[in-house]
Amino acid sequence: MNLLSLSWKNLRFKPLNTSLSILLFALGVGLISLLFLLEKQLQDNFEKNLAGIDLVVGAKGSPLQLILSSMYHIDAPTGNMTIKEARPFLNPKHPLIETAVPLAMGDSYKGFRIVGSTQNLVDLYEGELAKGALWERDFEVTLGATVARDLGLKLGDKFKSSHGFDDNEDLEHGDAEAFKVVGILAPTGAVIDQLIITTPQSYWHVHDHGGGATAETEEEEDDQDHGDEEGHDHDHEGHDHGDEEGHDHDHEGHDHSAPAKPLIEEADDKDITSILIKFKGRNFQALNMGRNINENTDLQAATPAIEINRVFAQMDQGERVLRILGIVIVIVSALSIFISLYSSLKERQYELALMRVMGARPGKLFFLIVLEGLLLAGIGYGLGILMSHVSMGMIANFMKDSYRYSFSGWEFLQQEYFLLLGALIIGFLAALIPAIRASRTPIAETLTKG
Repeated sequence: MNLLSLSWKNLRFKPLNTSLSILLFALGVGLISLLFLLEKQLQDNFEKNLAGIDLVVGAKGSPLQLILSSMYHIDAPTGNMTIKEARPFLNPKHPLIETAVPLAMGDSYKGFRIVGSTQNLVDLYEGELAKGALWERDFEVTLGATVARDLGLKLGDKFKSSHGFDDNEDLEHGDAEAFKVVGILAPTGAVIDQLIITTPQSYWHVHDHGGGATAETEEEEDDQDHGDEEGHDHDHEGHDHGDEEGHDHDHEGHDHSAPAKPLIEEADDKDITSILIKFKGRNFQALNMGRNINENTDLQAATPAIEINRVFAQMDQGERVLRILGIVIVIVSALSIFISLYSSLKERQYELALMRVMGARPGKLFFLIVLEGLLLAGIGYGLGILMSHVSMGMIANFMKDSYRYSFSGWEFLQQEYFLLLGALIIGFLAALIPAIRASRTPIAETLTKG
């Protein structure tokens, strides 16, 4: 019988002690591995979605909320600002701003956010078309890859938006025009995969149509036949209502035959949610733009890198505590392995003495006990890694359902190989003293007592 088989047989002799040692070791390794996985994937998602954005401008409120809602789309916006307030930043001749991408948000479809923006949004995330074309006209949408895949939408499909970011059919804009899918983006791994993108004007039309006293709806009401109080069907000038179920129709004043005009030319009282800004260069004036906006306007400017670093700083404190807890569990499990091996030597002294009589050298007994420690650590490591990846898979499903972000339970990290090395070293150290004692087993004295 070789040393490996003999070591495994010895471990099986006391299954309860062996199981306890393995479980403790697995819990420590699994917790540390899970923290590595979470930290790596969170960092990847946050950094990938920075997209070179230097500044985010929006309504007053929490800077972190502005960043999370405008760049990561995992929080509610801080509010809206008017085109009049936003116009200076949308000027293509601005001396400091290379790219300014407006965002109009507030609606969704089956949990995926609908964002009114310009085609520069795709350029920010280096997106490419997989099918169709980018949106140009009102009520045309281009889908992110995740949206198209999860909802099964294809080119030419139509749908109506819902107010807010929850999947709630009661909040559907049933009286507004349907959006039409004209393009689908290729996967990027960035937040744009989870967005439904259209023109900002489409966002206004939906809310103007569903709202009350806008100029457009007042003109339409003047043209209506007041006999509709009895519930009879009626026609509006420029409107084609095919039935009462909200089929596609054109609105007076909505020119769908031409691309939407630049926002800088829109009416002062129209609203957008925020602006994503990239600077031409990082000079003194550009770096001070955010502070100037915060101090001298009713708007708020937030720097993504600063806010995200604050998030990671807060997360790091919690991770450090959990990592220390994992290390403590590993140390306790190492003590358990040591105690288990050391206490078993007294019961196995006669067996070890017989092995010496049969020709086993002291070194062979030493390696026998060391191998048992390595087996316990190796099995504990394997079980811990399995537990961490299964847990990460469960967390990934939760994160996807809640935030639409891509996490994976089956991404293996370089740190896990170092963790294996550390586990084997701990197993060796835990078995070292029992192994030395086993190699020094007194043959004559032990056999005489036996």
